[in-house]
Amino acid sequence: PDLACYKLSKRFDQDISAVCGCFNIALDGQEVAQARIAFGGMAGIPKRARAVEAALAGREWTLATVQSALAAFAEDFTPMTDMRASATYRLESAQNMLIRYFHERAGQAVSVLEVAP
Repeated sequence: PDLACYKLSKRFDQDISAVCGCFNIALDGQEVAQARIAFGGMAGIPKRARAVEAALAGREWTLATVQSALAAFAEDFTPMTDMRASATYRLESAQNMLIRYFHERAGQAVSVLEVAP
């Protein structure tokens, strides 16, 4: 399995995250053998994304599979809106973290350390 964690916050250092996502997905060939996905900032306490995990388990590890699993986030989470982020922003960011994880596992560059016009 490949473990990756991503933090989304307004400041790069020393800031509480709006969303923190951790992914650990084991493949058997090209099939998802086991998926462990959890988030902070999406509920009152850190929580597993069990519906998303189930949507991936046993399926071929492709971008189409990942995109079809995005709808399951709404089953797992009803994010809060606060000064750090809106509920919609949190949900979309969590979904994008899964897409980022997929692309990183595929060896594609996904650096987001700097954003410029």
